[in-house]
Amino acid sequence: MLYYALVFFVVALIAAFFGFGGIASATAGIAQVLFVVFLILFVGTLIMRAVRK
Repeated sequence: MLYYALVFFVVALIAAFFGFGGIASATAGIAQVLFVVFLILFVGTLIMRAVRK
């Protein structure tokens, strides 16, 4: 999931460089959502792992 967030971020940077503002903002939004979901799942995994041990 972090990989896809980085891919969307790179696509947003490339689109912004070439002047495609709408595509850049959309892909940046998708990258942001994927990164937040990754962080939530990562922290949840760390907590569950600590509770089990």
